Amino acid sequence: MSDRAATFERVLSLEPGRTALLVVDMQRGFVEPGQAMEVPPARDTLPVIRTLVDGFRAGGLPVVFTAFVYSPAVPLLVGELHPEHKPAAPGARRGFGLPSSCCLEGDPSTEIVEALRPRDGEPVIRKRWYDAFAGSELDGALRARGVASLVVTGTMTDICVLATVVGAFNREYRITVAEDGVSTLWPEIQRATLDIIGRAFGRVVSSKTILDTLTSWR
Repeated sequence: MSDRAATFERVLSLEPGRTALLVVDMQRGFVEPGQAMEVPPARDTLPVIRTLVDGFRAGGLPVVFTAFVYSPAVPLLVGELHPEHKPAAPGARRGFGLPSSCCLEGDPSTEIVEALRPRDGEPVIRKRWYDAFAGSELDGALRARGVASLVVTGTMTDICVLATVVGAFNREYRITVAEDGVSTLWPEIQRATLDIIGRAFGRVVSSKTILDTLTSWR
C-alpha cells in the first residue's frame, strides 16, 4: 500500500492553475435541521468547506457547486427510491419516507446554504442523478476553465460524492477528496467509502494539506 500511496501522490497531485473546488449538494434540503433528508454531519463540515472556498477564491481558482433537483416532470428512479423528493400534498405530514418536496424543483430546499453562497459567475450545476456529471453541463464547465484536477467536498460521501468521484475519474480528472470536508449519516460508512476512494479513485487528504498546497502556489 505504501507504494500505491506514493503513486497516487505523484500522479494525482494538484496542478497549479488547473485545479477547481467542487462542492457537492450542500443545499438546504440536505443540510438544514428538520428537512426530510437532513444530514446533520453536513453542518459540521461547513467551516471546513467555507475555508476551502475562501482559499480557492483567494487564489483565483474555480469554485463549482452542484445541487440535486428533482422534477415530477422527469419521473426518475431516484424519486421512486427516495419518495422524500416527491411533491408533498398540501397539509400532509412530511418526513423520512414520505413525499416531502425535498429538493423539488422550485422549492427553497434546492438552494445552496447561505454559509456557502455562490458568487456571481460561480456555476451551480443542477443535477438529476447522484453523479453530478450525468446529463449535466459540469464536464463542459470544468473543461472551459481548463480544469484537470478536482478537489471534492460535500454530502453524502457514500452516494452523491462517491458517484461524482467515479464520474470524474471516468473523464480523466485527477481527484483529491477533502476527508474532513465530506459527510454522511454513518461513521462506519464514511470510513469505508473514503477507503474505497483512496484505494481506487483519488487522493484522500485533509483540508489543511490542500490549503497548504494552494498557499505554496502564491
